[in-house]
Amino acid sequence: MSHSLADPKAARDHARAQGGTRVEAMPILPPVADDLPEGVEPADLLWEETIAPGGYASRRLARGTRLRLIDVGGDACASLNIFNAELPTERLNVADTVKVQWNAYLGAGKLLLSDMGRVLASILNDDAETHDAFCGTSNAASNARKYGEGRNSGSFPNGRDRLILGAAKHGLTRRDVHPCLNLFKGARIEKDGAITPVFGPFAPGRSVLLRAEMDVIIVIANCPHVADPREAWHSTPLRATAWRGPITHEQDPVRNVTPEGQRAFLNTEDYYLR
Repeated sequence: MSHSLADPKAARDHARAQGGTRVEAMPILPPVADDLPEGVEPADLLWEETIAPGGYASRRLARGTRLRLIDVGGDACASLNIFNAELPTERLNVADTVKVQWNAYLGAGKLLLSDMGRVLASILNDDAETHDAFCGTSNAASNARKYGEGRNSGSFPNGRDRLILGAAKHGLTRRDVHPCLNLFKGARIEKDGAITPVFGPFAPGRSVLLRAEMDVIIVIANCPHVADPREAWHSTPLRATAWRGPITHEQDPVRNVTPEGQRAFLNTEDYYLR
C-alpha cells in the first residue's frame, strides 16, 4: 500500500474518487441498454452485465423473464447451472434435457428440463447454434494439467469454481453445483463415439435468447471450455441482458413443438397450481 493510502482518510477519498468509473466487464446499476428488442420497454429491464473472461454471474429471474446472452468477442463459453428458485434441489438435468427431446444438439425451440420433468427455461432464439450438452466444465485439476495452474484466484480460473461462487450468492454450496450446459462452444459426437469440438473462435456478437419457464436461479461461468484444444487460455466477454416478459401461453409455438415438450410444460403448470 502506498504511503498516502495508508492514511484512512486518504484511502476513503481515493475510494470515493472511483465512483462513476466504468469498465467493460461489470453490472450496470440501474440497468440500461440501448439495444432492447422492439416492444421491450426500458422500465422492464432487470439485468445488464458484461461478464469478464474468467468471470461469473448469478441472478434470480422470475417466470417469464427473457435472458439474452451475447458472445461479445466470439470466444466466450457460457457454462450454465439453473435451479428452481423456490426449491433449489430441483435443478437443470442435462441428461434428461437431451433424452426427453431425442436430441443432443440444442437450439431454438428446445427446452432446458429439470430433474423433476419440468421446464426451467426454453430457447427462443439462437444464432450461435454451437452448444454442448456432453462435456461439462473445467475444474482446478483439469486447468492445472493444461495451463500449469488452476486455482480459483489464479490466472487461469476454472468453470466449476466459478459456478460454486455464483451458487454461493444464493445460499447454495459446492454439493449443489451440477453438470452444466455450455453455450457458444459446441461438441459433435462422431459415429465412433469420439467428440469433435466446434469451438471457433467465431464472429463476434452471436446471441442466445432464453425464457424462464419457472422462477429460477441462473448461474453463469465464462471460462474456456474444458476440451478447448488450444494450449493457451482463451476467453472473451459475455454480455447478459434480462427483461420482464409474459409467461408462456397454451398456444405458444415452443410449448407445442413435441408431445414430450407439452408434457413437460403441463408438469410445470401443475407446479404453479399448488
